[in-house]
Amino acid sequence: MRFLHCSDVHITEDYFALPLRKLGWRRWVALVELTAGGRAKAYRNAQATLSTIAREAGTHGVDHFILSGDLTAYALEGEFRAARAALSPLAPTPARCTVIPGNHDVFTPGAARDGRFAKHFGDLLDSDLPEYRREGAFPFVRLVGEGAAVVGLCSARPLPTPGLSYGTVGPAQLEGLAALLKDARLDGRAILVVVHHAPRSSANHADGWHHGLHDADALLKLLPGPRFAVLHGHIHQRYHHPATHDRPHLFGAGSSTQAGKEGYWLIEVQDGVVVGGTKHVPAL
Repeated sequence: MRFLHCSDVHITEDYFALPLRKLGWRRWVALVELTAGGRAKAYRNAQATLSTIAREAGTHGVDHFILSGDLTAYALEGEFRAARAALSPLAPTPARCTVIPGNHDVFTPGAARDGRFAKHFGDLLDSDLPEYRREGAFPFVRLVGEGAAVVGLCSARPLPTPGLSYGTVGPAQLEGLAALLKDARLDGRAILVVVHHAPRSSANHADGWHHGLHDADALLKLLPGPRFAVLHGHIHQRYHHPATHDRPHLFGAGSSTQAGKEGYWLIEVQDGVVVGGTKHVPAL
């Protein structure tokens, strides 16, 4: 079986064409990063790049497409609409596509309160085993063929200031995950757990407090060995830490649409075990 994993596509709008009042103070601060930091240029073609990656899922014979968050730059309606349009070949069929939110998709309390991500992607949060939901739609489970299951977690929560971007899965979702892993319907399947924040950096260390996944160790403890993989984004580097006896594979998809660093993983599953992955660059 084959899975395509991408992340952090950061589709942007023309923010200077929008009323400042609509943007809100958090996005005013972020405009510095957008302009002086070069983000606007880096993600100018993000929607087109995501469309290309979605089409290439068919070319590669992918069984399931996974996007581990940060579809948007700043959680605006137009950004969500553009992301949904880019995924149009896949998104109408939850059996083919898993999408979870990242911290940029709940960039403001208003975006989180209004359920903006769920408004545009809620149909992709359906679960084949809904009895294990503990926090809204999460964790949700998608049974893929006879040999794998994809589990979606949410680590993205509104934070006090734009300078903070840490995440937390939380005890409720972790308890739900622990319970579902004991379900006999998952026996013999590889388990691919999708979360936005990185359990480990590219250097195989815990990420910084202000940026990392605060309950990473608790998550990894539930997923020992090569039957399991954690697919994440958040850190804009593409890397793989192979599984050990007591830890799952870790696949960081980087930023799949960042100019000059475009790319994604093709992850292979065989006989209920994650056997590895290969990096691919979209044909733009």
